[in-house]
Amino acid sequence: MLDRIDIHIEVPSVKYKELVDTSSCESSAQIRERVKKARNIQLERFKGDGIFCNAHMTHKQIRKYCKLGQKEQDLLKMAMTELNFSARAYDKILKVSRTIADLADSESIKTEHLSEAIQYRSLDRDFFI
Repeated sequence: MLDRIDIHIEVPSVKYKELVDTSSCESSAQIRERVKKARNIQLERFKGDGIFCNAHMTHKQIRKYCKLGQKEQDLLKMAMTELNFSARAYDKILKVSRTIADLADSESIKTEHLSEAIQYRSLDRDFFI
């Protein structure tokens, strides 16, 4: 069942020190602008494809829009092998990686985008080991 969910995140309790921390961080308005920009990137990418966001990509579209460099391919291969991810997880990792890259305004999926997406799939491994 967990294999059908795109992102798994364990949320630990917040420490008091973090609650009272007054250092600046990204505002909601800044985050909203990044998300709007990423959504516009996706709308432009999928013009004529009949979809409007990365989550709706078919396997064929994933192969077209989620091309990886050799370093990224090696990382994904290692994750698939070591963590025993399914074919469904493979597609979901690539879709989430593409979204993370879009949020970072990156034309290509980089190692850090892929690593973050893999991390979001790792939680389901705890239930099956």
